[in-house]
Amino acid sequence: MPTPTDCAALLAELRASIPEIPPAEALAHQSRGALLIDVREDGERAAGTPAGALGLSRGFLELRIAQAEPDRARTILTVCGSGMRSLLAAEALLRLGYRDVRSVAGGFERWKGEGLPVVTGTLDADAAERYARQLRLPQVGEAGQAKLAAANVVLLGAGGLGAPAALYLAAAGVGQLTLIDDDRVERSNLHRQVIHADARVGMAKTESARLALNALNPRVRIELHNERLCADNVERLLAGHDLVIDGADNFSARYLLAAATRQLQLPMVYGAVERFSGQVSVFDPRRDDSPCYRCLFPEPPSAAEAPNCSEAGVLGVLPGIVGLLQASEALKLILGIGEPLVGRLLSFDALGMRFRETRLPRDPACPGCGAAARFSGYEDVAAFCSAAG
Repeated sequence: MPTPTDCAALLAELRASIPEIPPAEALAHQSRGALLIDVREDGERAAGTPAGALGLSRGFLELRIAQAEPDRARTILTVCGSGMRSLLAAEALLRLGYRDVRSVAGGFERWKGEGLPVVTGTLDADAAERYARQLRLPQVGEAGQAKLAAANVVLLGAGGLGAPAALYLAAAGVGQLTLIDDDRVERSNLHRQVIHADARVGMAKTESARLALNALNPRVRIELHNERLCADNVERLLAGHDLVIDGADNFSARYLLAAATRQLQLPMVYGAVERFSGQVSVFDPRRDDSPCYRCLFPEPPSAAEAPNCSEAGVLGVLPGIVGLLQASEALKLILGIGEPLVGRLLSFDALGMRFRETRLPRDPACPGCGAAARFSGYEDVAAFCSAAG
């Protein structure tokens, strides 16, 4: 076991080889493009951190730094509570090949004492513990978690697709989930709609889902609408949200959803399942290059071409797989990370265990988003779907 003398000798050795700079100088370097890394633990940073610092705990530094900053020529500044762990972190970064690494003398205590800019942690102890593994991702961190907490996602359907999507969005800390469904829990739902339980058969699906979501994460706000989506309520139910998860079980609702998301400029995370296969895509009307749902299905297919689950059947795990893919796309959109499935259709074959990606470009002649497309009201959309059916 190292003695105090050993520790003092190690620190003296590190100070002889690693530049230590005062906080004010570190701030000046940061303003010129240096990366400041706060290597304290998540719970320590919750009380405050230097403004603009990347939170990356000392224990995960070697594992995560390449993701956070692949450029080994960039100036890196390390800061901890008092200036000791930051020396150890700087020494580790030098061993990894980062060429210009410096430690902030006196750590965060001196930084704060000199009145330099500080960001107070937005996470309380419960949130820091609950989302600890997610917070360690450089692409998320406290800033990303704050985005999730501020997000408002509407899910059309609390059934096969909505069930897994809602569970994982709630677990991730999405601030508000709005559930739209006018159905009640049936025993035949339970093999795939895992948000419900046998004891809640006969209960409204929205209320059953609320019970499960609140039990999983009581921090998430749940809003319920026990209504069937129709021309009269579609805009009212969708307005004010950041994106829509499509868990519709009929084409009339899906075409209304597609029309309203275009009018309201809301991303629509599409999902569909049948028997042993499923599809996922993202239609984002905020992007000029994004197709819409009617680029994929200009007209509703007949009942024979696209039977519902009660007619054709479905493997119970399939909606779970597709719903989780939808949740993943929703989280990427909220966080602004990765490459969403815009302009791409991801198809899944459970029997062959294969994913296939198909290009889905915007159709210039699309009746929904093409140059000649004209929106004449939701009543006309509903009538069009009814006639096609």
